[in-house]
Amino acid sequence: MIKKRILFCVLLAESLLFSAQGLQAQKPVNPNATPEAVALLQQLYQQKGKVIFGGQHNYPHRLTRSSDSTLAITGKYPAVWGSDFYWFNRQQRDSMLNETVRQYHNGAIVTLMWHAPIPVPHHAKRGNSWTEMSDKEWNQLFVEGSDINLLFVNNMDKVAEGLKLLQDQHIPVLWRPFHEMNGIWFWWGNRQGPDGFARLWKMMYDRFTNYHKLNNLIWVWNANAPRDWKDDEAYAYELFYPGADYVDVLATDVYKNDYKQSHHDDLVKLANGKPIALGEVGEVPTPEILAQQPNWVWFMVWAEFNYRNNDPAVLKRLFNHERVITLDEMPKR
Repeated sequence: MIKKRILFCVLLAESLLFSAQGLQAQKPVNPNATPEAVALLQQLYQQKGKVIFGGQHNYPHRLTRSSDSTLAITGKYPAVWGSDFYWFNRQQRDSMLNETVRQYHNGAIVTLMWHAPIPVPHHAKRGNSWTEMSDKEWNQLFVEGSDINLLFVNNMDKVAEGLKLLQDQHIPVLWRPFHEMNGIWFWWGNRQGPDGFARLWKMMYDRFTNYHKLNNLIWVWNANAPRDWKDDEAYAYELFYPGADYVDVLATDVYKNDYKQSHHDDLVKLANGKPIALGEVGEVPTPEILAQQPNWVWFMVWAEFNYRNNDPAVLKRLFNHERVITLDEMPKR
């Protein structure tokens, strides 16, 4: 059997070769993507169905605690490091960006998200991601010059400022904003159809790509595993998909061990050849699940769930599995 390190090195070499020759068929949706972003996406395409990156999210006020815990439990440091722009605490943001740079140069793949605060002026001081937005307020979001529109654009621009600092250092980012949009719990959630979530996604894509010229982003559309749980529903993926022209990678979040085969297979179908990932997980997938669902290109355990919600023996077995790539197998930059 080919050792995973040898296999991964072969895949990485193929990715770099294809990128250098400009032969890859699977380019980022942003035609001006940086060479680093192009190479990262190609790497995901090359590994699909072969190996999977193991990852860990970290809270912005505890930037390595969760990843360090994985190392302590398993003897392996995650290859994917994730964090969150959250609500614009400037000190936390700068600390997060500094840690992002350190993680990248240590060889990690970086994925960042944003729990965007609701952009409604009377909620601004206490506003958070879980505050409900009315239909009227939602429609005002897209009216140029409205109070809600101006606040949201200002919020986006603050995040873009941070991402620009990473672009200046040639760091590509798996960018996964507005996650779990098919659920009912976030202000951007359960907005179906072309005037729903898809419009919001395209608004951010245009602002970041065409206005801010952020070319270091791989756009990760990250839904939740569909479920019919009372007062906690998440609906079908396709009702919220903005289209292949705006998405590089499709991901889903799985909690409470809800690893139905349909969560994988339906996303594969919607992706139509694009990579798919487990954007967030609570209880980790077993190697047996990964064998049945082979197309995931990375998984990322949510912050502190690694040691709060998982059996240490199960976590250790996963991060030491032959298909799972960890940081010790990644080249430093």
